[in-house]
Amino acid sequence: MLTLTEPAIRALERFIASSGEPVAGLRVTINGGGCSGYQYGMKLEASAGQDDVVLDCGGVSVFVDPTSAPLLSGVTVDFVDSIEGSGFKFENPNATASCACGSSFSA
Repeated sequence: MLTLTEPAIRALERFIASSGEPVAGLRVTINGGGCSGYQYGMKLEASAGQDDVVLDCGGVSVFVDPTSAPLLSGVTVDFVDSIEGSGFKFENPNATASCACGSSFSA
């Protein structure tokens, strides 16, 4: 369903280790909004929701709600660290268009 690259896994492991709160995994969501119609959301979570799909991505648990799951099918999440900035980058084969910032898309 969803894949994390090695750089994304390493970045998440750093974020989880430095969190002051207990972290069970990463929640990835799709919400309405952004300049292209849908936008990605990510946050560290203390536990999975009752209806979540729980994925093991290289040792990192990823929680996806049932509404977001179809739009995240086949998505690859990477972490890019460059002179221009650093952050997570989504490659979504379901997107028919995306914005320049890379954080929103249409399907």
